[in-house]
Amino acid sequence: MNNLKIVNLYIYPIKSCQGIEVKSAQVTPKGLCLINDAYNYTIGDHRRCGVADRTFMLVDEQGKFLTQREYPQLATIKVDISDNKLILSSENNDISPFELTILDDDIHRKVTVWRDETMGIYQGEEVAKWFKNALKLNINCYLVKQSSQYIRPINNKYSLKDNQPVSFADGFPFLLTNTASLAELNHRLKVKYPQDNIQIPMRNFRPNIVIDTDTPFIEDTWEEIEINYIKFKLVKPCSRCIITTTHQKTGARNLNKEPLLTLSNYRKTQDGIMFGQNMIALSEGVIHTW
Repeated sequence: MNNLKIVNLYIYPIKSCQGIEVKSAQVTPKGLCLINDAYNYTIGDHRRCGVADRTFMLVDEQGKFLTQREYPQLATIKVDISDNKLILSSENNDISPFELTILDDDIHRKVTVWRDETMGIYQGEEVAKWFKNALKLNINCYLVKQSSQYIRPINNKYSLKDNQPVSFADGFPFLLTNTASLAELNHRLKVKYPQDNIQIPMRNFRPNIVIDTDTPFIEDTWEEIEINYIKFKLVKPCSRCIITTTHQKTGARNLNKEPLLTLSNYRKTQDGIMFGQNMIALSEGVIHTW
């Protein structure tokens, strides 16, 4: 499938915190990356690549990753990028913003993402205290950056070669969703809740690449696609969790357990409730929204 129209691109610098919507992004083996000079990009030249998708994550004292599954208030954390700094703020106006100078060669900590053990670069005590306060946690937490010295490989059941890398994402470098699939879901919700006007925004599914089509779930039938002359392999439908029921600014859960409840009526498989497709890039370059 060629010449697909991209309507939204999102990069999530810190796993489970708010994303940044961009007009263009660099496609790298590990995921989308912010760039300063998209039109002068040369394939394989990552020097213009800034902060990439899921480069950072929060962990507890044992190094286990924290997500909106257990801590929905992570959705209230806004992330901006300025040079080599993360500008952190909260939807809660009582919390002062925090400016973090990114550390690339500091203390390494052992961290876990699902069953994967890898190493992260500790970003310091001050930002750890800021997150604990901003999130109102009763545990200690630490911000880590993925270390370039340690490869976290994609599950070899789905990877296309040995030691194919991925960031701190759940399992794959790219997540694609389709506007027609969301429209079908929201139509069902409108019929189901005619008085409540429940409509789910695409942000609840936290995609990287949103394409526009007229056919719901047509992405399930694709094996490879080409976007802006860059090829991707669709490797696995994305199984959805409680994060999809979480408002991506307030952290509030949908009291009706939507959209999971409705999706379970027509998108449930033995592997979970599916929405969107996980992908691996077959080439590199820059993609743009239309």
